[in-house]
Amino acid sequence: MRGLKSLSTVVLFAACCGFAPKAKALPSYARQTGLPCSGCHTTPPELNAGGRQFKLMGYVDRAKKDDIISEASKRNAGLDLLGALPLSAFLEASLTSTKAPQPGTQNGNFEFPQDIAFFFAGAWSEHLGSFVQVTYDGQSDSIGIDNTDIRYANKAEVGGKDLVYGVMLNNNPTVEDLWNSTPAWGYPFVANDSAPNPAATAVINGQLGLDVAGIGAYTMYDKHLYAAGTLYRSDHYGTPQPTNGAGATYNIRGVAPYWRVAWAQTGAKDYLEVGGYGLHMKSTPGAIQGAEDTYTDFGPDFEYDHTFGRDVLSVRGTYIRENSSLDASYAAGAAAQVAHHLNTGNVNAEYHYGNHASAAFGWFMNEGTTDALLYPQAPISGSANGDPRSAGFIANVSYWPLQNLDLAVQYTGYTRFNGGTTNYDLAGRNATDNNTVYLVARFLF
Repeated sequence: MRGLKSLSTVVLFAACCGFAPKAKALPSYARQTGLPCSGCHTTPPELNAGGRQFKLMGYVDRAKKDDIISEASKRNAGLDLLGALPLSAFLEASLTSTKAPQPGTQNGNFEFPQDIAFFFAGAWSEHLGSFVQVTYDGQSDSIGIDNTDIRYANKAEVGGKDLVYGVMLNNNPTVEDLWNSTPAWGYPFVANDSAPNPAATAVINGQLGLDVAGIGAYTMYDKHLYAAGTLYRSDHYGTPQPTNGAGATYNIRGVAPYWRVAWAQTGAKDYLEVGGYGLHMKSTPGAIQGAEDTYTDFGPDFEYDHTFGRDVLSVRGTYIRENSSLDASYAAGAAAQVAHHLNTGNVNAEYHYGNHASAAFGWFMNEGTTDALLYPQAPISGSANGDPRSAGFIANVSYWPLQNLDLAVQYTGYTRFNGGTTNYDLAGRNATDNNTVYLVARFLF
């Protein structure tokens, strides 16, 4: 593959740096609970039963009581947070190479660092905890808020069964989820930031991430039935407030409700989750008033785990149907028709070799309404025919020689890109030209 000279070079490079899962196995959680990473993960970032329970209960479980737990004899315990400050950090470096260079650019790109992140992650008090990430992005040379989930959790007994309930504040629909089947924490768990990506994607699939703020509630009954709901408003972090919506693709009108239901079943060696989720949003592009675009996303998901001694086989998948009425975009000449739909799917299987390595393979696709204005022709990123169809596979191998050193290699292959296989952009680029090798390393502490 052009631009990729030597795997050994990257492995040597990785030995000094660090790997990049979207969901994090954080040392602050390990210090708080007294458990190794395997206490919450099969292989990071995938949560096991212990990790799902830890998140469900608000990130507050610990090995022993300490100063930040309120006690009757210590009324100011909440002010003693610095006694056990839940901080973590990582540095990641990467190499990205596409089969064919993007015209006029270098191929085989090192990013050192790709990201540096700091986490305020763990218990704040007896029932309140957080996952708060602040990231330095090497491409934009900027620092900003990243995925954040703050929650209060408690439990009661109803009908002789445990009922867990809580409230949460977060900035990305699906970031609060307990499973690795929905978009925020779903496969692939590492992602480059320089290779081309398909033009079409559902709103719920990361399009609102870090640009909204939402408050919601959740419950889990008898460790089986999970339900959650969140109301989101546009946040536009990094822009002057109050916002006028200028330059923003999505400006939520009113609130955008998100819902989630799931059923979980645990056996001696098997675990199964089946569920569904969705989002409804009215938005005005580039303004806070005027004509509106309406989006309704919904679909099922599942996760199945089977244990073989210390090894685990995981199979996960999701399907999203997006129905949209693009009145504002049509009026502005950005869409050729009002009614649209988009279907996206992702299914993957992963084998975890103990707690030190994993191998995964996944298939993805999207297809929807053809629209030459919504998906215009452009070199690399565009479509020759306005067709949003893309499809391909992602293979990943990850290795953890140490609990705080992660190494991964990932290959993405396309069978279709933005509606075509050959000359898809009307500028001579083929779908397979975007096939990508991505090597990444992360050191966590």
